[in-house]
Parts: sequence; C-alpha cells; structure tokens
Amino acid sequence: MLQLPAIWQSYIKGFRAFLRLEKSLSEASVEAYERDVFKFLDFLLFAPDAKGSTNAVAPKDISTEMIQDFLRQLHEIGLVATSQARIISGLKAFCKYLIIEKIIENDPMQLIQTPKIPRHLPSVLSIDEIEQLVAAIDMSTPHGQRNRVMIETLYACGLRVSELVHLKISNLYFDLEVIRVIGKGNKERLVPIGSSAQKYITSYLQHTRSQLTTIHDEDIVFLNRRGRQLTRVYVFTMIKELAKTAGIEKNISPHTFRHSFATHLLEGGADLRVIQDLLGHASITTTEIYTQLDVQYLRETLLLHHPLNRYPT
Repeated sequence: MLQLPAIWQSYIKGFRAFLRLEKSLSEASVEAYERDVFKFLDFLLFAPDAKGSTNAVAPKDISTEMIQDFLRQLHEIGLVATSQARIISGLKAFCKYLIIEKIIENDPMQLIQTPKIPRHLPSVLSIDEIEQLVAAIDMSTPHGQRNRVMIETLYACGLRVSELVHLKISNLYFDLEVIRVIGKGNKERLVPIGSSAQKYITSYLQHTRSQLTTIHDEDIVFLNRRGRQLTRVYVFTMIKELAKTAGIEKNISPHTFRHSFATHLLEGGADLRVIQDLLGHASITTTEIYTQLDVQYLRETLLLHHPLNRYPT
C-alpha cells in the first residue's frame, strides 16, 4: 500500500467515510475507488517527474493539467477505455468530496471527459437453452435440488448474484407474490415472483434446506452443506460447470439469467420502464441496451420467417 504523507492519509480516510455514508457504496466499491485515487496520488507525489515534493503538494495544487498528464500516461501504457473511465469516476468522486469539505474551491475534474466506451451486447440464453441447463442438473442430490431452485429464482426475478446469495426468508412475501430485494447501494425493491418460482423455493425450504444438520445463517434462503450462506464464487462456478455439462458453448454467468429475464420480457412486449424498475436500474439508459437485443431478435425472426428470405430467388 502506498505510504502517503499524514495529511493525505486524513483526506483518504474522510473520502472512505464519504463513500460509505453519503454515497452508500458497498465495501468493495469503496476499496475500488480508493485504489484508483491511490494510482493518481502515486503519479502526483512519487513519480520520477512528480510535480513537487511529497510534502509540498496539497489538494489545492491539483490542476486539470496534472490530471490530464496522468490520464495521458494511462493511455500510453495501454489501459483500456473501461478502466480509464472507472479511474476518472473515482477521481471525480474524490474531488467532489474535497469540495464538499471545503478543502478545495475549484473542481479540477470539471473539464475532464470520460472516454467513450463501446457497449457490448450481453450474452442471452434462449428458453430452450435454459431448459437444457435445468435438464443437466442432477436432481438426485440435495445440492442439485438447491441449484435448480437458484437458477429458477435468477431467471424468474432477474436478480443479481449478490441479491440471490443474500436473499432472506423474511423477505419472501409469497402471499403478496413479491420478494424484497436489497440491491446495489443497499437500495430496496419489491420484485414480483411467479407461482413456479414460489413452488420451487417453498419445496426447497421444506424438503431440502430443512434436512441440513446444522443451520448457522437462519434467515438466508440458499445455504451450503454446512448451513452457511453461499458465496458468489460458488454460484459462478456452478453455472459454468452446468453449461459445460449441458453442451452450451456461450460464455455465461449468473448475470446471463438477468439479461435473459430482461430480454425475454422486452420480446414479450413489456414496457422498458417496467423492466428498469424490476432490474433496479437507477437510469433508464442502463436498461436501454436491451432494446438493441430486441432489435437483433426481431431481425433474426424476420430473416428466418419472412417468405422472401425463406424462399430466395
């Protein structure tokens, strides 16, 4: 870890508190922001051509030109646009904190533009492929039965993997046909859940989970064999292995079920704003990527079924 002068350490400590309390970011996000700010401070204070001695440079000395020099260096070493954009986001948050605390008066990030990032269409499973995955699960074992229910829940509700592993029994409101989900930034949302997913979860809780010898995490829905909450890594690994068993060559992850959930809703005629609410997206622009997937689906359908394409001259 970079050893900063004491004054900079105090600013970083305050920045961490700002991200946790005012921005409500997760610990992982706080650490990511901190690492990105450290990269800039390493350049500013300790690089061979640093702008001054480590004791002389203060936040008020940071200029737009210094930041541009730093970003130019990132570009020269080949850092991809997505990584550059993430670092810029971290620096913008840091400068915002410095302004709020009246440590600086002017924002050196104000004229810094984030590089354009190409939007790649996410991988989506067809309904047939989802059925292939489910058919590949060994339902003769307790953990196979649990995995079947997890996939059902991921696809039925469009959950993130972190939302799945943190799902609580106390947040299942089956009488109202909804579940309460804690998403990014501890934001809560209610997600409707269909009768099929309800049936599988109820059966798992009554006949599989209840057979565990010891249960440590009482309120968590999905537990491992030792009665503890599953990890995100386990769910990723399970789905990768399941795809291999099912013979599906697409590069899929737990998030693929979330993409499939949104895409299939859009293909079925659901309103984009409704999908935004169901996914818990703060901005509609995040959800709009699924319209590109929908156009692609419509094009493929046209090419497959239109008579002029089926019977070319």
